[in-house]
Amino acid sequence: MKDNRPVNLDIGTMRLPITAWASITHRASGVLLFAGVAVLLWMLDTSLSGPEGFAAVRECLDSFIAKLVVWVIVAGLIYHSLAGIKHLVMDFGIGETMAGGVLGARIVIVLSVVLILLAGAWIW
Repeated sequence: MKDNRPVNLDIGTMRLPITAWASITHRASGVLLFAGVAVLLWMLDTSLSGPEGFAAVRECLDSFIAKLVVWVIVAGLIYHSLAGIKHLVMDFGIGETMAGGVLGARIVIVLSVVLILLAGAWIW
């Protein structure tokens, strides 16, 4: 039996289609949200512990780093939600072709960028 499979794939030189990047970033945003929930739960728990905790969280949220962390979590939520909606639409049989997948990925990326920038303006 002749084996024609490549022996060593250099993933760094492979050019992935936009649909692959959309899928990879959808998974990465899910992992980011999982970690972000821990941060948000800590902030909620601290703010509900009493007036001192609420003041501490409020003071923390005034810092640049805290705003950046919240913005990254919101950005992950926006992208993950839009990509999830795209997957649900595809489950109904809409956009299952390669051209439809590319169009869907482009729509998700463009809408995500716009909404993430708007969220950044709202947070800052």
